[in-house]
Amino acid sequence: MTALLEAENLVKHFPASRNLFGRPTSFVRAVDGVSFHVEAGETLALVGESGCGKSTVSRLVLRLIEPDAGSVRFEGRDLLALDANELRAFRRQAQIIFQDPYASLNPRMTVGQILGEPLALHELVPANARRARVEELLRLVGLEPRFARRYPHEFSGGQRQRIAIARALAVEPKLIICDEPVSALDVSIRSQILNLLHDLQERLGLSYIFVSHDLAVVKHIADRVAVMNLGGIVETAETQALFASPRHPYSRALLSAIPVPKPQARRARMILQGEMPSALNPPSGCRFHTRCPFVVERCRTEVPQLIADGTGHALGQSVGQPVGQPVGHATACHRAAELPSAEGVVPADGGFSPALEKLVAAFSLSEEGPAASGVDIVGRPAAV
Repeated sequence: MTALLEAENLVKHFPASRNLFGRPTSFVRAVDGVSFHVEAGETLALVGESGCGKSTVSRLVLRLIEPDAGSVRFEGRDLLALDANELRAFRRQAQIIFQDPYASLNPRMTVGQILGEPLALHELVPANARRARVEELLRLVGLEPRFARRYPHEFSGGQRQRIAIARALAVEPKLIICDEPVSALDVSIRSQILNLLHDLQERLGLSYIFVSHDLAVVKHIADRVAVMNLGGIVETAETQALFASPRHPYSRALLSAIPVPKPQARRARMILQGEMPSALNPPSGCRFHTRCPFVVERCRTEVPQLIADGTGHALGQSVGQPVGQPVGHATACHRAAELPSAEGVVPADGGFSPALEKLVAAFSLSEEGPAASGVDIVGRPAAV
């Protein structure tokens, strides 16, 4: 069965400097051989530190920027072979929600004009029916139809992100890329937007690529997680499997940084030493070896492959599947089988303390509170 989206060996290097003749002399290796797939109705999370290339990957699969190498297929079609008209038609099937709701909306247009523009561009709705469709989109994301006459500056950050979501939904896509959609929002508003995205996925059968550096958020929305480090994927697994038993030292470090809502809880933190290497001149071998506490000489010289479930085969080779479609848990680490247990590094999911429960409940009564999404920020049904 063909996946909804398949990316294979994507590469993108940005010129960093040029000589007198305009020829590039150095490159930022933002993405170096990334492969993955997304099934219909699935949420794949791309996680990693700032600068690891996850946002660049999301733009490559939509052809907002062109890859230097690799392939992208959507429902079996090669996206890199599409001409301008075919690419516009494809954009009906895949949309993106940007990180900053303040910068992603045109301040000179009303909400009605913002939501009506994709309807007119793709000729989805007759002109006399667009107003009703705009009102329907606003209701779908928890906003009142009367907001269609307002400008973006008249809304809060959470409301603007709801408008950005409505714009993405206007063309009835199958895939939505969420590029850190909650990182610019207040903590009290984030879960409302996450609840909205989850509800829309169930109602409309959407697939998501969810880009984030916050694994606490990813745990509650993603079906699978791909961990990126310096332009490549170092581990991929189902969300529960990754949180239960991370195999790559980098994944363990990310998970150990998740804050625990229990001030008295004790756990072993895995704190990385040194600075993140530059993508201008990445280290040889495993790109994480300069900060890895388990490094050996082999790590410095040999690039590890993404191996599925300890089979000794790279992705796709063990069962004849295409590259980018791993079986279960896959890790790019020479010492994955030798590492000590991750127990104590990964925070236990023990819920909130009683005192914090009361504080969280108070936040749910904020101005953009439970009425918008029907649930409070800890996932319980909201009081009416």
